[in-house]
Amino acid sequence: MAMVGHGSGSAGSASGQSLVMAPAAYPPNPIVQVQARLKELETGFRSWLAKQSIAVEAAVVTATNAAQGAAIGGLLGTLSPDLSSALPATPPNAAGINPDAMASFKNAQALAGGPMVQARNFAVMAGANAGISAIMKRIRGVEDVQSSMVAAFGSGALFSLVSGMGGPNQAVNAVTSGIFFALFQGGLFMVGQKFTPKTTNDVNYLRARGMLTILGLQNYEKNFKKGLLSDNTLPLLTDSALRDVNIPPGPRLLILDHIQRDPELKKGR
Repeated sequence: MAMVGHGSGSAGSASGQSLVMAPAAYPPNPIVQVQARLKELETGFRSWLAKQSIAVEAAVVTATNAAQGAAIGGLLGTLSPDLSSALPATPPNAAGINPDAMASFKNAQALAGGPMVQARNFAVMAGANAGISAIMKRIRGVEDVQSSMVAAFGSGALFSLVSGMGGPNQAVNAVTSGIFFALFQGGLFMVGQKFTPKTTNDVNYLRARGMLTILGLQNYEKNFKKGLLSDNTLPLLTDSALRDVNIPPGPRLLILDHIQRDPELKKGR
């Protein structure tokens, strides 16, 4: 705290002089600044991505998530012991071995690899899942259990083909792995929904929710519902309507720009 003196007379006189405690100026929190900057960059990236075609969005999302998956897989492969060196390239007497035993051997090879193998496997799973999810969200305008299961099926099938898991029939293995992944992820999605608070009239806000999700503005979904800005009102939205539901200027500009660029919504104006 800084002390500021006020009064008249000589410097040594204490009479007529009062001390005012001025608040000290604290430097801004660098962590908060970094978080705000990252959030700003994320919002800008989502806004840019929403303006691209489905192919561009799918390619970007697939590449970024594949890179993340590769990093996670490589890290896990580094932390876990590499058992692939203990397995022969082909088992002895491979020609006369039981098909089920051969399938188990290939599964062990796929799961026992080192960092590079695990990086490849995780990159395929993460990239395919994210890319298919982005395409489904663009086409259907909503992220639900069906879209989640389709994405999981694709990632599971590709993982089976790339890793070589299963028996000699790769097509059957891909379909089987895809179904297993789809059922597993669909189950997780349904369990997650059980613990998510349900809101009424969600069916009237599917398109609005999809738009806000694409723009990274999910926090303003409650504003839309409070103002009854349902899917039918999206082509009619104006700046004043969004201002009435307490949406700040920046998000308002992103929403109106998205509507202007969407052929279906623009056609309804």
